[in-house]
Amino acid sequence: MTVLILTCEQDVTADMVVAQLHKRGVPLVRFDPGDLPGEGALSAEYVRGEFRGYLSTGGRVVSMDGLRSIWVRRPSEPAAHAAEPSPWLTAESGQALYGMLDCTAARWMNDTSAAARARLKPWQLRVAHRSGFPVPATVITTYPKVARQFADQYRHVVVKAVSGKPPSDPPMALPTTLVPQDADFTNVSAGPTLLQRYIAKRADIRLTSVGDESFAARKVAEPGQVDGRYGGTGHLWEPVEVPPTVERAVALYKKLAGLAYGAFDFAEDGEGTWWFLECNQGGQFGFIELETEQPIADAVAEWLSFPAE
Repeated sequence: MTVLILTCEQDVTADMVVAQLHKRGVPLVRFDPGDLPGEGALSAEYVRGEFRGYLSTGGRVVSMDGLRSIWVRRPSEPAAHAAEPSPWLTAESGQALYGMLDCTAARWMNDTSAAARARLKPWQLRVAHRSGFPVPATVITTYPKVARQFADQYRHVVVKAVSGKPPSDPPMALPTTLVPQDADFTNVSAGPTLLQRYIAKRADIRLTSVGDESFAARKVAEPGQVDGRYGGTGHLWEPVEVPPTVERAVALYKKLAGLAYGAFDFAEDGEGTWWFLECNQGGQFGFIELETEQPIADAVAEWLSFPAE
């Protein structure tokens, strides 16, 4: 049985898992949807109520019936590398590839439908609350008056992107930013704006959940630091124990979201409370493993190696 890894050509995090799968002697095929059609090819036939088919890339062929698991890591957009790319070709290639793979009995990390919903920030916050996480007060609005009222109520608020990094070339970074108390919110009407109560944190927490395993890391924050993703603090990520309440909330969140993998970000306040910020269903973990030596890639490989039901 084979593990299928859907990712782009240059993905160091995927390389780490591939190395662990090789140690286990688990067959794998690395396939970039951007190479379909072209370097990547597929064929599926509807026979007596089910599709049977195969994928090929780089001289390797894998049968749909022979897949034990599928890891959706960092795939390119279907047909991105085609000789004549187009939105139509992307749609056709994506429908064919993912529709075909959805017909298999393979385990997904993560299921594409669940992953698409899990990217929606409003949905994340609702599920986080239902799961038992402390969640900062939040508003998403295009009404300047509502934004002003929210800022007046909580006094210290941050603004952040609703959708994450925009699809631009080169990629644009949108750090979470503290809003001045005398800010003019007139331009909120130009597009949905996410405002959130500012959590004065003493540390950033990244919890990587793989199946039933959790790996938490902590990095001390500088006084007044807002977005730990940008700028150095002079501190490294260090392993930290996961509080039982957080462990239970993580398990419930993933169950409600239908996820096998999630990278959770928290802000630890002065009292030690872990405030939920977001869960990235496809978040990076390579940088955490390199600094903490936590065996996250090994855990991913172990999950992918488990036979399909």
